[in-house]
Amino acid sequence: MELFRKIRLKRGMSLLRKRAGDIKRNKFKGNLADVKSIGIVWDATRTSDFQYLAQFHQKMQEKGVDVKIIGYYPDKILPDRITAIRYLSCLKKNDLNYFYLPTSEEAENFIKTRFDVLIDVNFNDLLPLQYITAMSVASLKIGLFNEGNNSYLFDMMIDLNKNSKISDYFDHILHYLEMINNPAYIKN
Repeated sequence: MELFRKIRLKRGMSLLRKRAGDIKRNKFKGNLADVKSIGIVWDATRTSDFQYLAQFHQKMQEKGVDVKIIGYYPDKILPDRITAIRYLSCLKKNDLNYFYLPTSEEAENFIKTRFDVLIDVNFNDLLPLQYITAMSVASLKIGLFNEGNNSYLFDMMIDLNKNSKISDYFDHILHYLEMINNPAYIKN
């Protein structure tokens, strides 16, 4: 069965690369002060990260930034702590096609939303989440740097190890977003 899984994943990656080249999007030209919407693509198998994501959501809401999160959980039933949350939708195994690509309406709506910033929290490089990130029309896509071949997904990459805390990752992202196009950081 593992043999077929590898073949299906390889075909899924091939389809992803082919489709990702056709995406048209507007590039983000502001900084953190200009951000009005953030999309987060999250590996929900790391359920301990949800507490920080909820805090981040609250912090951004206070600044007038709309935050939406889409996650992927590889079982058929979601953990109780991540159900019935208005700003979070979570894909399950049965929301994927034969090649592990998302087919749900939630995924399609998330992909079509023109977020100012998309933050990829997919530390395990799960194909369904890579697909959502690649196909998204978000203006600025931020992800974790790795030596793999998914660097084409991102406009900005943060170099941390995969065992880093999510809070460190978001702190770095916010720091660099404050620096982008900020006159205080531009030397004359």
